[in-house]
Amino acid sequence: MKLASPIALPHSGTRVRLRSSKGLGWNGFGADLMSVSAGLHRIPAMPVHRIGVHVGAPVKAHCHCENQRGSRIQAHGDADVIPAGLDGQWTDDASCTIFSIWIDEPLARQTFDQLNVKPAQASIRPRLQMRDARFQHLAWALRAELEADEASDPLYAQSLCTAMIVRLIGAVPSLEDRRRRKLSPVAAARLIEYIDSHLADRLTLAELAAIVDLSVPHFKVLFRETLGMPVHRYVIQRRVERASALLRQGKLGASQIALDTGFAHQSHMAHWINRLLGVSPRDIVAANTPARGMRDGR
Repeated sequence: MKLASPIALPHSGTRVRLRSSKGLGWNGFGADLMSVSAGLHRIPAMPVHRIGVHVGAPVKAHCHCENQRGSRIQAHGDADVIPAGLDGQWTDDASCTIFSIWIDEPLARQTFDQLNVKPAQASIRPRLQMRDARFQHLAWALRAELEADEASDPLYAQSLCTAMIVRLIGAVPSLEDRRRRKLSPVAAARLIEYIDSHLADRLTLAELAAIVDLSVPHFKVLFRETLGMPVHRYVIQRRVERASALLRQGKLGASQIALDTGFAHQSHMAHWINRLLGVSPRDIVAANTPARGMRDGR
């Protein structure tokens, strides 16, 4: 299902969407890169949490959300957090660019529950001019996904979003059992078998975590400790390995192989094969195709 960006049109001022995550397969969250004109902007309450991250040159802004007001210089990376159900209003003294992120309340609530955070922590609060280096790092990584010619697997964006939620509530995910730093051999084998048999499908973190009966935050930690890499990187690597094997067999076209191994399209597959193996699909096919003379028996 394609998700339309829930960012509402402002009641005044001009907002132009430069990039959108629509069509990237992100579920329960999304992002837009927006060009925002100088002037007054009002965004009504919505059923999603919204985070606006300032991009580029500093701009003087006057903001208001719930009982918080502020007038300040908005610098590159500064973020305003407008929780679900609250409206926001601000005035920019000059045009600027905003990286706007939205997160569904059900996704945020699911993450709160999985983290077992205290009730007092289990909410996203309104914040103006939030300066958090770790959150900025996550936001810029998500922006890179939005702007990339060939985005990574949606699993990567899901991982970034989960980490953002953790930063927004100030929680530190702790393992349910600190002695259990890795997946058991049986659980790891079951998970690897499932991934290998579903490479053509659009996998999600929640789906994979359920295979080994873990919450998403704990699953991400244990997977990395066990396999030595993040979930999304492992899935991409296995897709590249499967695609390379099929290309060497020479029985299917590149477009069909891309679909059968879970890539969005042929160029997406080519991007990752080149990035991980340093060769193109055509190079793999050529290296495994007998020369003309040998085919003719000469």
